[in-house]
Amino acid sequence: MNAPLTLAAPLHVSRWFNVASPLTLESLRGRVVVLHAFQMLCPGCVAHGLPQAQRIAQSFRTRAVSVIGLHSVFEHHAVMTEAALAAFIHEYRLDFPIAVDQPAADSPIPLTMQAYGLRGTPSLIIIDRAGRLRSILFGHADDLQVGALIGALLEAPHTLGVTASAGVADGCPSGVCAHDAVSGQAG
Repeated sequence: MNAPLTLAAPLHVSRWFNVASPLTLESLRGRVVVLHAFQMLCPGCVAHGLPQAQRIAQSFRTRAVSVIGLHSVFEHHAVMTEAALAAFIHEYRLDFPIAVDQPAADSPIPLTMQAYGLRGTPSLIIIDRAGRLRSILFGHADDLQVGALIGALLEAPHTLGVTASAGVADGCPSGVCAHDAVSGQAG
C-alpha cells in the first residue's frame, strides 16, 4: 500500500552563504527544491555532487527550481570552519544558496542531516512544489534520472495529493557511494 508523501522537514541552519536573507522551505513552496548535502572534504561531493548541483542550478535557472547546498559536517569538525567554507565556495565558484547544517549538541551528526535520516554525503534531496519530500539519493545520482524527476515535478499539479509510488530512492543508484556517516565506511 502506498503511503501519502509527507512534508519535508524544516532546515536547521546556523549560517547562510550566497543569499541576502535566510531561506525556508515554506518560503520556497511553488518551486521544486533540490537540496544537496555535502562536505567540502568529501571527494564524491567535489567530483560529482557539487558539479551536479551547479548543472541543475544552471539548467533550471529560468524554471521554478531552487538549488540549495547544505554543508552537513559529520566528521573532521575542527577543520570544517565557516571561514574554510567561505574560501571553498569562492574557489569552486558556487553561486547557489548554501546553508551550514546546524551542529547537534549531543551528536556528531548535524540536525538537518538527522531530520532527513541521511547516511552520508553526497546526498541529494528533492522536494516537490507542495513542499513534500519526493526523493533522497545517497552517493552519485545519475543526471538523467535526477533531471527526469525534476521535469516531472515541474509539470505535475502541486495541489493534488500524491502517494509514495514516486518513491524515496535509497542506496547508491550508480554503484558509486559516498562516505557513510553512520558506519564511517565508504559505501
